[in-house]
Amino acid sequence: MDHSTVLVVDDDTRILDSLTRALSSPERSVLSAPGAEEALGTLAREHADVVLLDLKMPGMDGMELLRILRERMPDIDVILMTAYDELPTVAAAMREGAVEFLVKPLDLQQLRRLLDRIVEDRMTRASRRQVPADVDGEVRLVGHDPAMIEIFKIVGQVAGTRTNVVIRGESGTGKELIAREIHCSSPYAAEPFVAVNCTALPATLLESELFGHVRGSFTGATGDRKGRFALAGHGTLFLDEIGDTAPEFQSKLLRVLQEHEYYPVGAERPERSHARVITATHQDLERLVTEGRFREDLYYRLRVVEICVPPLRDRMGDVPPLAEELLAKAAKAAGRTDLVLAQETLDALMKYAWPGNVRELENCLTRAAVTATGKVVRPEHIALGAPLSDVRPRLTTLEDVEREHVAHVLASTKGHKSRTASILGISRPRLDRLIKKYGLDEWIE
Repeated sequence: MDHSTVLVVDDDTRILDSLTRALSSPERSVLSAPGAEEALGTLAREHADVVLLDLKMPGMDGMELLRILRERMPDIDVILMTAYDELPTVAAAMREGAVEFLVKPLDLQQLRRLLDRIVEDRMTRASRRQVPADVDGEVRLVGHDPAMIEIFKIVGQVAGTRTNVVIRGESGTGKELIAREIHCSSPYAAEPFVAVNCTALPATLLESELFGHVRGSFTGATGDRKGRFALAGHGTLFLDEIGDTAPEFQSKLLRVLQEHEYYPVGAERPERSHARVITATHQDLERLVTEGRFREDLYYRLRVVEICVPPLRDRMGDVPPLAEELLAKAAKAAGRTDLVLAQETLDALMKYAWPGNVRELENCLTRAAVTATGKVVRPEHIALGAPLSDVRPRLTTLEDVEREHVAHVLASTKGHKSRTASILGISRPRLDRLIKKYGLDEWIE
């Protein structure tokens, strides 16, 4: 561990002397000051990594000195100590930027461990890259996994077109982020990007929300109102969870995609639509089509270009860059631009299965940005469930994987061979051989 210097500030000379003796070691130098003014004088002449500061002192108290140090010397870590165990004081001290708050009488072993941890955190801050948050606070599309590289390619290819795109993946994988990336990379980036979660609105309101309505079209319609299609202009309308919409709405959406016009609720004349439509779903659309819950013609109209986003557990190599990006965003929102991740924290993130995908990772790091007492996010600042090894299923051979996948697709199509072969991307004869090989005849109609 690197050599460090601690400045102890306390008006009680007995405490000052005892702490100076107790904390001095070959790895740690200890300076002392009997008051806040003397501490500022000492810091003007000598360097200190950590200030151990008494809260209640005559003249300038510890809280006032803490504020001065945060303004003038933000790289110094400050620990406040007091004999007064008052919750409001603790809250104020942490809000002002103290890394820890200790109550007298001090536990010297605990204090030594705390100083060692702070020095370790300082080394981490010096060695790890701090990722600046974007000006607008938005998270960029991040990933080094081959599947994400392919997504980047598709985004670049479709951005310059007005082609319909459907983005598929589990909840929380970042489907809206990909849609925004397509929009922002397009010639219409200056136009609006309008996102609608189709499950957040009752079916009775979704049509009015998207197409608008005219005055008197229903109870409560006291005036004309533009819908999301109109608000999007020549930009992008992103419809999330399209698989959860009702067939009646699907019919009207199909007309918009085919004719580029729609009727506001209660209107007698259609309006033109200029917006590009990007949709997303976590549903198995092929199964919904087979079950009659999703229009087949709309399915093909939406699925001109398809982007399949893998779950985070299948691209764990993307966790470190994603975590740094998301922490930078969360830190900026919390007014803290100097947070970094400890290596132990990254190790913990890499061992977790992330059932909630990128959204869960973002929530985890948002919490850490608020609860981290210093400038380094440590494992105790994140709350995780079972590790990846305890959650992730283990399949023994490649044949097991192939059999399970073919059986799953056959089940979803109710044994429809042509549709199954199309989804798997293989020929009918190849499918027949696989069915025979794995004994999957029970799935055939």
